[in-house]
Amino acid sequence: MKRLFSILAIAAVMAFGNVQAATAPAQVLSTNVQLLIAPITTTAVQEADDASEDLTFHQELKKRFIEGGPGFMGIVLLCLILGLAIAIERIIFLNLSTTNTKKLQQNVEDALNSGGIEAAKEVCRNTKGPVASIYYQGLDRADESIDAAEKAVVAYGGVQMGQLEKNVSWVSLFIALAPMLGFMGTVIGMIEAFDKIEAAGDMQPSLVAGGIKVALLTTVFGLIVAIILQIFYNYIVAKIDRIVNDMEDASITLIDMLVAYKNRK
Repeated sequence: MKRLFSILAIAAVMAFGNVQAATAPAQVLSTNVQLLIAPITTTAVQEADDASEDLTFHQELKKRFIEGGPGFMGIVLLCLILGLAIAIERIIFLNLSTTNTKKLQQNVEDALNSGGIEAAKEVCRNTKGPVASIYYQGLDRADESIDAAEKAVVAYGGVQMGQLEKNVSWVSLFIALAPMLGFMGTVIGMIEAFDKIEAAGDMQPSLVAGGIKVALLTTVFGLIVAIILQIFYNYIVAKIDRIVNDMEDASITLIDMLVAYKNRK
C-alpha cells in the first residue's frame, strides 16, 4: 500500500513538474513577443502623431508666409494679386478680340462683290474684334482712294495694337518688382541677424538662423511670384503677337480686295 502511495506521489510530482516546464517556455515566449511588439507599437503611435502634426500645403504656405514677416511678404503678395488681376483681364480681352480672320475675309469679299462697300461695312459692323474694326475703317475710306484706305488701315491698326497691349507693362513691372522686394527682405533679414549678434556679443547659431530664415523666405516668395507672373506675361505677349500678325495679313488682303473691286468698276 505504501508502495502504491509512493508511486502515486512520484507520478504526481512528475506530472506537476512537466506542467511547470511546459508553462515556463510559454511565459518566456509571451514576454519575448511583448518585448518585440512594444517598439513596433510605440513606433506606430509616434508615426500617427507625426502624421497628425503634418501640415497641408495651404497650412505650410500660410506658416511660411507668417514666418517671413508681414511687411515685405504682404507687399510681395500684393504684387501677385495685382499682377494676376491685370493678366486675367488681358487674357479675357484678348480671347474676345480673337476672330476667325479667314471667315471674315470671305464674308467681306462676298458682300463686296454682291452689295458693294456698304454691304461689306455692314458685315464688319456685325463682327467683333480688331480685324473687323480695321476692315471697317479701310472700307469707310475706299470711296476716296486706295491710298486713303491704306493709310486708314495702318493708322487704325496702330490704335488697335495699343488697345491690345494696354496695361501689359504693369505685369512686367510686377515681375521685376517681386524678386527685388524679396532680395530687399533678404538684406534686411541679414542686417537684423547681425544686429542680434552684436547685441548679444556672441555668435550663437540660434540668433543667426532666425534672421537668415526670414531672409530666405522673402527671396523664395518673391521668386515664386515672378515665375507665376512671367508665365502669364509670356502667354499674353504670344497672344498679342498672333492677333497682330492676323491684323497685318488681313490688312494686306483688304487692300487687294479693294484694288480688285475698283478695277471691276
